Amino acid sequence: MKDKVVVVTGATSGIGQVAAEKLAGMGARIVMVARDKARADAVITRLRQLRPGVNHTLHIADLSSIEGVRRVGREIASAEPRIDVLINNAGAMFYDRQVTVDGLERTFATNHMAYFILTLALRTSLIAAAPARVINTASDAHRSAKLDFEDLQCEKNYRAFTAYGRSKLSNILFTRELARKLAGTGVTANSLHPGVVNTRFANDGHGALYHVFRVVKTFALSPEKGAATTIYLASSPDVAGVTGEYFKKCARATPTKEAQDDDAARRLWVESLRLAGMN
Repeated sequence: MKDKVVVVTGATSGIGQVAAEKLAGMGARIVMVARDKARADAVITRLRQLRPGVNHTLHIADLSSIEGVRRVGREIASAEPRIDVLINNAGAMFYDRQVTVDGLERTFATNHMAYFILTLALRTSLIAAAPARVINTASDAHRSAKLDFEDLQCEKNYRAFTAYGRSKLSNILFTRELARKLAGTGVTANSLHPGVVNTRFANDGHGALYHVFRVVKTFALSPEKGAATTIYLASSPDVAGVTGEYFKKCARATPTKEAQDDDAARRLWVESLRLAGMN
């Protein structure tokens, strides 16, 4: 990873932070995208301590905002003509239905649309650095999910974990279609399940689901163990050229039938373009 440029979202805590620190320790230069500047500055300081003299950089953006993602995508593309690895890792679950400034359900906007828009914004820089890699943090939460293209924004019946599962299913479908569209460019795209990890995820909640998460986290993986598959996909020569796959525990895994539906993947791509106002 020496002198490789690695863009990471969601690196101010949890598996994203561990991945950024480990990859920096392996020689990479980290380009962080974060929402909370204070936490991000602390991580950048830590990265610079790990490898003094390397110009790790920080970009601040609200990844639930289409314009916010577009802006940060333009900034990074302008500053980084070559990107070796893009790790789309930022994600969230919202206990109550929230609507963004763009009229999108916030889980879908943050967990799927941000991946989609940022990746397309950085496509040219990734191809310029080929062989390059796109890594999308999905989840086995997709196993209980099905996409409803008539209600992608969960307006009819919002449930927090249902919306989250759909967003993670969207991550896998996006990865499959992205891999197909990038074929021949030297850029690979893979998604992963990090495991159930004890992080800040779902801490700001209420009700029965909140208490379920508190109990589950007592048995969860540490962020260090949860980041292992992300680091593997970013750095291992074993997966050079592997694309369109779903991984967990540093090995290929089989997602659900819904997550292997290439027609749904193409339809989601077209709908995402429409929602983002892109052609």
